[in-house]
Amino acid sequence: MVQASIALRVDVDTRRGLHEGVPRLLDLFRRLDVVASFFVTMGPDRSGLAVRRAWRPSFLMKMLRTNPFRLYGVRTLLSGTLLPARLVGAGAPALLRDVAEAGHEVAPHGWDHVRWQDRIDRLSSDAVRADLTAAARAYESALGVPPSASAAPGWRTNIAALIVQEELGLRYASDVRGRVPVRPRVDGGPLKTVQIPTTMPTMDELLGRTADIGAALSAALGNTLNVFTLHAEVEGGPLLEPFSAWLTDVRRRGWSVVRMRDVADVALAEPVREGDVTRGHVPGRSGWVAVAGEG
Repeated sequence: MVQASIALRVDVDTRRGLHEGVPRLLDLFRRLDVVASFFVTMGPDRSGLAVRRAWRPSFLMKMLRTNPFRLYGVRTLLSGTLLPARLVGAGAPALLRDVAEAGHEVAPHGWDHVRWQDRIDRLSSDAVRADLTAAARAYESALGVPPSASAAPGWRTNIAALIVQEELGLRYASDVRGRVPVRPRVDGGPLKTVQIPTTMPTMDELLGRTADIGAALSAALGNTLNVFTLHAEVEGGPLLEPFSAWLTDVRRRGWSVVRMRDVADVALAEPVREGDVTRGHVPGRSGWVAVAGEG
């Protein structure tokens, strides 16, 4: 496993995150001489429809804790309701190519982020296939090659999605929370597409729950696999300064920063254990997430 390294996974959920947050993060990564993996929602930005989550007490508590107007802005919070749902990755192919040409990894983060995160329990297998296929086609149209990786919106997935990723020939996916890479078991056997989990808390999960987010992130670092997921809208926006300070500090302390595909290269060079993908919860996040079990 990668030693003394941190894999950066940048989720780009919204149009604002792509056009405002990504350039800021690219500038920061250039200054610190680090690379990252950008997982970009390819389809429409329907962020305004997330208001349907308001009936969940855990979601309301998160909104009070994180102040979504500050993190995402009014334009994003009305997108897909009072304002048009503009395309995210599929609407900015040149920017995606610029990210890749800078040495970063680019991969799909689904087609319709809000629909997937909020309604995956109600999506048919055909609808799941359509979402992942649309994202893969838009990615290939923009980058000229089919995707080799994917990350599920909101860390939510199911057996149908895992099977479609296998059919798409992905080397790895990052749909789950956990500690180690696993090959998901489906129908009693392991899939080829390995899951590389997010291992650390996110800044928005820590926001309002700890006085020193940087210290909490550093305390979560282990001596094997470390995957930190950030969001272009958050760490590329209002939390850019604390994120920059933390990343600068870990670099100063000798940690290397790698892409998710670098972690996958190491993981796939040796036998990867099998594990069940189940549902669980993480502190600071509303609702369930997919969790990779070990053994």
